[in-house]
Parts: sequence; structure tokens; C-alpha cells
Amino acid sequence: MKVEQLAVFLEDGSERLSDVTAILAENGISIRALSLADTAAFAILRMIVNDNEKAKEILQGNGFTVGMNEVLVLEVPDKPGGLASVLDIAKANNLLVEYMYAFVHKTGEAGLIIFRFSDPDKAMSVLDKEGVRVLSGEDIYAI
Repeated sequence: MKVEQLAVFLEDGSERLSDVTAILAENGISIRALSLADTAAFAILRMIVNDNEKAKEILQGNGFTVGMNEVLVLEVPDKPGGLASVLDIAKANNLLVEYMYAFVHKTGEAGLIIFRFSDPDKAMSVLDKEGVRVLSGEDIYAI
């Protein structure tokens, strides 16, 4: 199951991060996971929120450039080598990981990691066949 992720372009770098989070808070939108890639001139904020369409509309209405793309949220064993086992599956099946970031949720048995694969459909099929749990958007939004 693919999960939609917002990508917000921040022209003034991470200084605008507080604006984004305040706007979302004022509109009752919860951030479930985020990643910030920052350079001297701009930043890209990637987020999974509980209401993508509303967040996109509100942020665009406040002058932000917002895109949406699909990621996979994988349940990874919370033990040494847990992430390596998933990356080994990706490598063996020629799945290119474009980026990944951790999800702030821990059960003690598994961690959640967000992956952007170059071919998310192929990745879903391969990972499912290998027994890796791929969470749905509903699973994530409910956390």
C-alpha cells in the first residue's frame, strides 16, 4: 500500500519551517512523519499528515509550493540488522532507494521507516512476497 507524502519547497530554507507547522496546527492537521533536506538557499520538507488534500490546499493558499508523491512505509524489525535485511531485499531485486527517513513510532518489536523507491509498485510486490509488512495510509494516519 502506497502512502501519499507532501513535499513542500521552502524558498527561505528551514526558517519557513515554523510557518508551515503553525499553519497546519491552526487548521487541525497532524504531522505523522517528516524529513527536512536543507541547503543554503532552500529546503524541501517531506511530510506525511493526516489530511493531505486539506494540507496541500491550505499551504498553497499561503504561498507555498506543494507537491505530492507516493512512498512506502515499512515495518522493520527493531533489532541489529533489521534495516540491513530490508535493504538486502532491495539490492537483490534492483530496487533503487531514492531516500528514506524514520517514522516516530516504536512498538519495541518493529520500527517504521518511510522509503521512496524509484519503482514503488515493483517494490511493493517484491517486499510483500518477501514478507515485509507495508503499511497503508489508514494505518499511518491512525497512529
